[in-house]
Amino acid sequence: MPKKIIFMGTPMFAVPILKSLYQNGFPINLVYTQPPQKSHRGQKINKSPVQSIAETLKINFRSPQSLNNNTEEYEFLKKMNADLAIVVAYGQIIPKEFLSLTKKGFINIHASILPKWRGAAPIQRAIMNLDTETGISIMRINEELDCGPISKIYKIKIDQKHNAEEVSEKLAILAADKISNVIDEIFNGKSKFVNQDNSKATYAKKITKNEGLIDWKSDASKIIGKINGLYPSPGAFFNFNGQRYKILKAEIGNGIGHNGEVISDNLEIACGGEKSIKVFEIQREGKKVQKTGEFMLGSQIRKGSIISNV
Repeated sequence: MPKKIIFMGTPMFAVPILKSLYQNGFPINLVYTQPPQKSHRGQKINKSPVQSIAETLKINFRSPQSLNNNTEEYEFLKKMNADLAIVVAYGQIIPKEFLSLTKKGFINIHASILPKWRGAAPIQRAIMNLDTETGISIMRINEELDCGPISKIYKIKIDQKHNAEEVSEKLAILAADKISNVIDEIFNGKSKFVNQDNSKATYAKKITKNEGLIDWKSDASKIIGKINGLYPSPGAFFNFNGQRYKILKAEIGNGIGHNGEVISDNLEIACGGEKSIKVFEIQREGKKVQKTGEFMLGSQIRKGSIISNV
């Protein structure tokens, strides 16, 4: 059993994993997380989910703006002389000079079946690409992004109805269930790390807000992939009469019409491939999320309206 473990993570995805380690008796001596962020209106300071749970569990935490060229953090970790660091969606690349500061290195839990979808947005990219499966890869961090040797891969199926939030929750629970055994194997000398096949690598670049714009010439399956992959944020959207509308929940329909044409009073919109999108939940910019029936009662959008791609 290790004596000192560092945990590095930031979003909700990392929380079940930290809690699992704590509940299974692993000595989490220190947590690193991203510093609190101002809300979009600047009125409120939001702690990261990992900081909140660290405070609840009374685990010491640190939240530097950056580890790059950070002599203070380097010397702090060097003096700590930890056995292992576990990294889960920390939000910063670990500088190479830090990687030798723990006895067993830095282990990363990455939310894809590596080497596919290396990078910042693996869950979103998998769903948007209409992949039928994804998973978690538990790997050793090296100097290159998500390129280190892999100890374990665990997979789940992706249903066309699953959105990024739901898939993220499933993967977090899976990782929380498996990580204890992986750590035990590392310290018992039973773990094996296998190099990745770089020729099969794909990159999950960071999501931008403008990627959410729906192209109604696209096949219905691609549009659904975008809606689900970008849920809840930044969201898939269209513009109509100068207003932005985010679609949060929808499914494929069999209606036919011109691309972008509203073909029913229930907000069914025709698209490419002679199919349609049935919208169930929608949000006008600056307004609350609404069910389609409620939304259509006071909307400018009507059967026969044409929604453009801009």
